[in-house]
Amino acid sequence: MSRLAELGSKLFHPNTDYRPKIVNTERRVRGRLADQWIFDTTSAKFVWENPYFPQYWIPHASFTSVASFTADAPISGIESSTSKLTVGDKTIPALIVPDSLNTELVGYVKVDFGDLDAWYEEQEQIFYHPKNPFHRVDILPSDRHVKVTLAGKTLADTKDHPGLMTLWETNFPGRFYLPQSAVDFSLLKASNTKTGCPYKGEASYYDAVIDGKEYKDVVWWYKEPTRESELIKGLVSVRLFD
Repeated sequence: MSRLAELGSKLFHPNTDYRPKIVNTERRVRGRLADQWIFDTTSAKFVWENPYFPQYWIPHASFTSVASFTADAPISGIESSTSKLTVGDKTIPALIVPDSLNTELVGYVKVDFGDLDAWYEEQEQIFYHPKNPFHRVDILPSDRHVKVTLAGKTLADTKDHPGLMTLWETNFPGRFYLPQSAVDFSLLKASNTKTGCPYKGEASYYDAVIDGKEYKDVVWWYKEPTRESELIKGLVSVRLFD
């Protein structure tokens, strides 16, 4: 069974206790596939398929004429079925909620976020997954003194290096973002690790090398942070060690 079929079975089976949180949104949501706009709506829904962040579900009526749906076989035991969504020479799976089900998601379509070429909220492209409307990122200046040592070496010390920022993100520990001048880059080498966050952007990492021993991904930064995290541009965060 495909991932979307499993999701449909959990969401719509009459004997399941799985009831995700669903929140309406009036923000304009658009998607692109095969260089075409395939939907444009101000009636999307946030659906928490997991406890951590929502996904967008899109009204079937909001899909443009360039998008065509071909139904797959029904999911066992229920009428909901997966479909194939085709635009030009690209085809991706989709889950369409039929009218016969007793759910506010009737008439809505789920496509995996990563299957589209791009998603937009209003005129801004979003990355990795939709932003949780109940999730906050606050960035505040601080005059704390932060010193980080590892294996007897000082990786970072903000004494005489003003410009420290603290970042507070819902459900995560606070982070310090330091001016680069406070960090000893002679102990670091660039890592191949990249991670992504819709609230901050793409992070690049550094490994520490001390007396020939490598410590993975102890420093990270956002070269081009998102608009709401612009205050950490050019700053670096260092993992805190006991």
